[in-house]
Amino acid sequence: MSAATYLEDLTVERKDELKESLEEIRARSTSTPTLVAVSKYKPASDILACHQQGQLDFGENYVQELEDKAKILPADIRWHFIGTLQSNKAKTLASIPNLYSIQTLGSIKAANALNKALSSDRSTALRVLLQVNTSGEGSKSGLPPLSSSEDVEASELAQLGLHIVSECPRLRLEGLMTIGSLELSLHASEAEKNANFESLKKTRDILHEYLETVVPEGDRAGWGEEGSGRLLLSMGMSSDFETALKAGGDIVRVGTSIFGARAQKKAT
Repeated sequence: MSAATYLEDLTVERKDELKESLEEIRARSTSTPTLVAVSKYKPASDILACHQQGQLDFGENYVQELEDKAKILPADIRWHFIGTLQSNKAKTLASIPNLYSIQTLGSIKAANALNKALSSDRSTALRVLLQVNTSGEGSKSGLPPLSSSEDVEASELAQLGLHIVSECPRLRLEGLMTIGSLELSLHASEAEKNANFESLKKTRDILHEYLETVVPEGDRAGWGEEGSGRLLLSMGMSSDFETALKAGGDIVRVGTSIFGARAQKKAT
């Protein structure tokens, strides 16, 4: 079945609804961030409708769902994996030709598995972001944030970042990602929401300074945003992306405000 046939089941009302939602989010963006439309549990038809409006970046949380969608949807889509990353899923993820980034890297083991699984024929290194648990919640994945440059060398985050830069040539360390506190995102003041974002910014600055110190000058082009060398920040979702942008976010991940409330994943 061709991708276009999925649009046949989409009503005019749904197309208009998605178009209006995308336009609203773009209008509310105070800068020019990368907008990742989080499309987990959403049908291919919804994604195609957004793609027709010029949206290229989509985020998925589950490997199988991402693999299935990538097979039938346009090849110019830039897929961002934003779910929990398991080393045994690295090979499947690496096989998706238009996988653009993985935003949830959290271990040397997973980095090695990805680097090994990626084809040498891939034209560019796979962008990866390190997930940081800025809220300190035990229910969330991610490495602890950095609070001081004094202990950076011994931190898991710095060790992972250096390992990617020096030992994983098929990966490009592009930046850091945080989910933040869902409770804060829903109910807190802007100042309270901002605490997670400021923590990620501080962590980024400490890590950037550390890498500049320990990575030979000739190898520095292999990490950070291509061109600028900055470590990018992926932070902010539907409920707090405007606060995240004001705080200096480069990538926002918006799902509900574009697609509407998600149906729960069915039990198998």
